[in-house]
Amino acid sequence: MTLPSRKGGIYITQPTLPPMAEFIPYLEKIWDSKWLTNCGPFHQQFEQALCEHLGVERLALFTNGTLALVTALQALRISGEVITTPYSFVATAHSLLWNGIKPVFVDIDPQTLNLDPDKIEAAITPQTTAIMPVHCYGHPCAVDRIQRIADNYGLRVIYDAAHAFGVEDEGGSVLRHGDLSILSFHATKVFNTFEGGAIVCPDKKTKERIDHLKNFGFVDEVTVVAPGINGKMSEFNAALGMLQLKGIDAAIQKRKLIDARYREGLSDTKGIYMLSSVTEKVANYAYFPILVRPDYTLSRDALFQKLQQNGIFARRYFFPLISDFPMYRGLPSAASANLPEATQVAREVICLPIYPDLPDEQVDLVVNLIRG
Repeated sequence: MTLPSRKGGIYITQPTLPPMAEFIPYLEKIWDSKWLTNCGPFHQQFEQALCEHLGVERLALFTNGTLALVTALQALRISGEVITTPYSFVATAHSLLWNGIKPVFVDIDPQTLNLDPDKIEAAITPQTTAIMPVHCYGHPCAVDRIQRIADNYGLRVIYDAAHAFGVEDEGGSVLRHGDLSILSFHATKVFNTFEGGAIVCPDKKTKERIDHLKNFGFVDEVTVVAPGINGKMSEFNAALGMLQLKGIDAAIQKRKLIDARYREGLSDTKGIYMLSSVTEKVANYAYFPILVRPDYTLSRDALFQKLQQNGIFARRYFFPLISDFPMYRGLPSAASANLPEATQVAREVICLPIYPDLPDEQVDLVVNLIRG
């Protein structure tokens, strides 16, 4: 069997790319216009197209999701302490450190793997200014409960929605929640522009401030109003995004079928726990995590090695916890005793390969290796 990847194995994800022939006309337009960056025609078209697709009124494009996180905190003038999750990619907490903000880690709900709203209030101090939850694996947080806590204590809410492209709850896009939501369009995401990101903005004034911050603080050629950064998305990435949008619905449907095939194949495998089937109104099937419990025949790491030895390059995602890395583990909130659920999940999790072009027989190969 020939397995698809640059190294001859099955990886957790493969970038979804359009045929090169379809991209050439976009490249020709960029070359003809001589406008390569600085919010050119494709940048403007892509912002509008994304708003329409995602069901939001305004967003600001960025060169990547990490700079979008950093800028979102700047835009809301967040300082002091921010409550966040240890169970995420390191960019979530790194964005706080880059702004001189102290992360305060709170444990996760073991059913959703999102920030546990029952644990938030105990972590609030006079220095707390915001909450930064993550829609982990694209599954929405307990947004209403988090917002009530924020309102009671006068806190801002910034959602790391890197996994949540296109996800909707009963009221519409999950990106409408909180003060700001941040997306990533990295190559490994459900929707990608090679590299890219965005901030969903609630009003015109906020978008204007964010647009200034992502372009060095420039208002016009001679006026700088803020210590901004260079976070602009290039025309090349924006054009790729316009093309990618044409196929995103079909790609998500393929992911849905793969998700269902995994669930059927692993449903009666003792010791393998799968997160609840989709609870959101519209899901994106961004990841397929399993938890390897003690009653499985192998330890999590032994199963991980077995998969790798058979050309299945799954990931222990997220392991280690952010709170276990050297720049964070000295924080009182980073202690394992403070994060028992996150610590346990990090020891059990494996994310299995899922991407639109993953053939059924290779899904079955993964399933059969796990079933033993």
